[in-house]
Amino acid sequence: MKYGTIKKASFLSRPNRFIARVELDGREEIVHVKNTGRCRELLLENAEVYLEESANPDRKTKYDLIAVKKAERLINMDSSAPNKVVEEWLRAGGFCDNVSLVKPESKYGSSRFDFYVEAGEQKIFMEVKGVTLEENNVVMFPDAPSERAVKHIRELQEAVKHGYEAAVIFVIQMKGADYFTPNKKMHPEFANALVQAQKAGVKILAYDCLVSPDEIKLSSPVPVVL
Repeated sequence: MKYGTIKKASFLSRPNRFIARVELDGREEIVHVKNTGRCRELLLENAEVYLEESANPDRKTKYDLIAVKKAERLINMDSSAPNKVVEEWLRAGGFCDNVSLVKPESKYGSSRFDFYVEAGEQKIFMEVKGVTLEENNVVMFPDAPSERAVKHIRELQEAVKHGYEAAVIFVIQMKGADYFTPNKKMHPEFANALVQAQKAGVKILAYDCLVSPDEIKLSSPVPVVL
């Protein structure tokens, strides 16, 4: 996916989950943060950040914070990006050939999954999780306890029981990680749910991304260590 007009700025502080103070072109600017997660290891004072200019001239905040430089690595932290890059990948046949249907936000029973895909006889439900947490070249999810994520994994198991294929894909919003693993220290219940889901037939996938200031694209499989 491509972004519009991009500006480089310097991070100052984050008053709350939704906004940040940055220095842009020598002035202080309040910008919207497109990720409500903690991201404490990313948004450090004076970190190099990248902003997308809003197309809406009447919006209160003129820019969205979409990426940050951590050491030499550029990390996309736009929480809407993972679903968009996965949709592009699905439609291009990245997951399976002969795709005839890609339906975002698809309801199944009392559940709502990120994607429902049909390809020949295959009927697949898929959940997408964005990953921005990296330590010592290992990427992890989640960065805070997430009961919602556990619920999604268990719901995928139910879909498998009823004859569907199911997968969860962790979109690593950076390049060059050694492997992905669930953040067991932060949320052991989620890590255990992944193990049970894999045993039940849910595919556990992780892919990294090519990231530039104005683009993010799903790239290569990354080893998953449960």
